[in-house]
Amino acid sequence: MRSQTAILLGLLLLGVLTLLYTTHPAASETRIMAYVTSYTYGSNTPSESDTISYPVVHARAGGTGSYADPITLAVGHSIVGGKDILDYPAGTIFYIPTLRKYFIVEDTCGDGPSPQVGPCHSGFTAPAKTWIDFWLGGTAENNSEAVQCSAKLTTQTGSATLILKDPKPDHPVAVEPIFNNGKCSELYGDTF
Repeated sequence: MRSQTAILLGLLLLGVLTLLYTTHPAASETRIMAYVTSYTYGSNTPSESDTISYPVVHARAGGTGSYADPITLAVGHSIVGGKDILDYPAGTIFYIPTLRKYFIVEDTCGDGPSPQVGPCHSGFTAPAKTWIDFWLGGTAENNSEAVQCSAKLTTQTGSATLILKDPKPDHPVAVEPIFNNGKCSELYGDTF
């Protein structure tokens, strides 16, 4: 009887927490203009891999883009005093309206002893305030198509795209993958 009561109380608590979590949007949702690019199986470091540097949800780059399974995102980082400092902490969630997908910081953009002077820190222009690089996917067999899709999406999003940091969990999510069977998804625009 005691264990049944504990189970019922646990389920009740879980239900209340779920209700609170899903009905109260994130108070800190922040709109940012960003330069948005993507990386593939072939352009990852190390090349031809899905290795990530800060696993949070995934052991390897991946995700479907839902709030529960966000896609791996790489952000700029700096080496300061021998410490690797990410522009946004690992585990930070973003939503990109043009893709209708959620993303999570699990990787870094930029290599070498001074990544702060390379990609994800330089080369983008105003009004973008930051540079993020999302995992597009691909394999050894379809990497050329993945690279073409990546270039297409970067060209279509232009120099600045609206992104949301710490987004609410109930934004619309596109069901189809961004890159699937050699095909690239269309963009939705900044409205959501």
